[in-house]
Amino acid sequence: MTNELWRLTAVEAVSRLRKKEITPLDLVEASARRMEEVEPAVNAMPTLCLDRARDHAKRIMAGQANEAEGEAGWLAGLPVSIKDLTDVAGVRTTYGSPIFANHVPEKSNPLVERIERKGGIVMGKSNTPEFGAGGSTFNEVFGRTRNPWNTSLTCGGSTGGGSVSVATGEVWLAHGSDHGGSLRRPGTYCSTVGLRPSAGRVTRGTSNNLYSPQSVQGPMARNVADLALFLDTMAGFCPQDAMTFDAPAVSFSAAVANPVVPKRVAFTIDFGGRFEVDREIREICTKMAQRFEELGCIVEEVSPDFGPVDEVFMALRSQQFVVDRESQIQQHRDKFKPDIIWNTELGLKQTTSQLAWAERERAALYRRMFAFFQTYDLLVTPGAPTAAFDVNLRAPATIAGKKLENYMSGSTLNSAITVTGSPAIAVPCGFDSFGRPVGLQLVGKPRGEAALLQAAVLYERLVGLDRLLPIDPKPGTVPPSSP
Repeated sequence: MTNELWRLTAVEAVSRLRKKEITPLDLVEASARRMEEVEPAVNAMPTLCLDRARDHAKRIMAGQANEAEGEAGWLAGLPVSIKDLTDVAGVRTTYGSPIFANHVPEKSNPLVERIERKGGIVMGKSNTPEFGAGGSTFNEVFGRTRNPWNTSLTCGGSTGGGSVSVATGEVWLAHGSDHGGSLRRPGTYCSTVGLRPSAGRVTRGTSNNLYSPQSVQGPMARNVADLALFLDTMAGFCPQDAMTFDAPAVSFSAAVANPVVPKRVAFTIDFGGRFEVDREIREICTKMAQRFEELGCIVEEVSPDFGPVDEVFMALRSQQFVVDRESQIQQHRDKFKPDIIWNTELGLKQTTSQLAWAERERAALYRRMFAFFQTYDLLVTPGAPTAAFDVNLRAPATIAGKKLENYMSGSTLNSAITVTGSPAIAVPCGFDSFGRPVGLQLVGKPRGEAALLQAAVLYERLVGLDRLLPIDPKPGTVPPSSP
């Protein structure tokens, strides 16, 4: 029986756990076997903690770790993956950096403590770019994580290992984080769902950028109902993160079970001509966005005014790099990849006037988005400007035939939404002519995750692509660059 349990959805698995039809240990062993089968092909989970997981499962089965039973988001002994940027007590946690290659924290991040208290069993650490910086998942400690749809391609980043871990059935749910698209692009590239919640919805646990809304923690899954379940696990006030607030009175799982159709949907391919998008991505996403009309929605092609959003994002991102990395680079410069040094030094060169300008522009964009959402219930964009690219590249070589200015240029469709403060979810919408997944990015009102998830689950039911997961990794070749 345990050989096939990995095919269950998270919601199905938790339901069977609650009914005592299966045990947490059954799922741990099924997860371990599945990882043994697929890890050589994808390298999604380079650090495992199987004995620790088995011990946790046995405690739940003995009734010694069930204090959260009955709470929203209770996982009842479901195996999950934790991104290797986030501490798990007693488990090697490298942050994808040679500096921390042998680091074993004594204490878990508060978000991990919350997940484990809610019955999530940590199977191991999912791979990530060095310190989470990059749209392709590779580092000098563990190497490259490969896309299960075509192992010659990238899975995206920086929650690439997490996306692959759920796409292949290694675990049922994956923890991740998102700054410039790190939950959304891996979702798009692997045909999974990844949610960037509103800042404060999920604790970061500990953060030097305590009051910055740029980086958030969030869930990845194979379908929207599973994602809502894991968001319920994660959401809520945490005294160690000053930006957090209480979980909603109505759970996200309950909201998804009774979805409300959005009335007016705005759709834009390139944010009013601001960003490049490959031709085939443009065609597929335009066609698939129009399918919201089948739900009874009014769909209009219109974009908010994003202003100089790409410059604003880079100014704010670079400042965050200074906070996080300046002292480390001073001590270990030779052990950092060039992208991180470049991004940090960009921040160090900024003037206070430039930062003040970026903050004013962010505030102005938030006000424009607020006005936009007075008319529209949902904003739909492509999930990424290209399909998955060569696993050996750090970024796509071109977008719509044009070379990228820097490694972040492939993430502008996502990073622009980061600046708005709105929650956003990647949902699968099809495949290109080479069989590579294509996705949409659905954007909701600030703190409007419930309505956003409702729109996402209705769309998911319409297209049915979640039924293709989990999958066995497939070898392939790298397609030519798209126009």
